[in-house]
Amino acid sequence: MSQSSANQTPRVIVSWAIVGIPLAYGFVQTLKNALHIFTG
Repeated sequence: MSQSSANQTPRVIVSWAIVGIPLAYGFVQTLKNALHIFTG
């Protein structure tokens, strides 16, 4: 692994976390609300 790609790994992980955590939270909240609507 080259030095530049090794330096990019933490940045890629943090970037995906910044996008993925709110996305997962929104997805869970949507499922909860949909379940509430359809089950009464």
